[in-house]
Amino acid sequence: MVYMYIQPISHASPLSSHTEESVNKTGRLVVAHEAPLTSGFGAEVVASITQRCFLRLEAPPVRVTGYDTPFPLVGEPLYLPSVQRVKDAVVGCMQY
Repeated sequence: MVYMYIQPISHASPLSSHTEESVNKTGRLVVAHEAPLTSGFGAEVVASITQRCFLRLEAPPVRVTGYDTPFPLVGEPLYLPSVQRVKDAVVGCMQY
């Protein structure tokens, strides 16, 4: 059985104490967002949480993002992180 805490960025600050508490409880962090991997918002979330919770992490933080290419207006569904990519990231993080 897997327990997860899902915190949408739109509802609370991802750098809040709730995020830190959930990382301390689970020992893991998976960040999914639509921006590219390089210089994306997820990098700041991972850096901040890693700085505050490094000794509690049981696996490296994982980012599931769009690809490092210009955003395609026509192929948006292919560019955005899919449910399968997020699931694979969570399973990989749990198996670490």
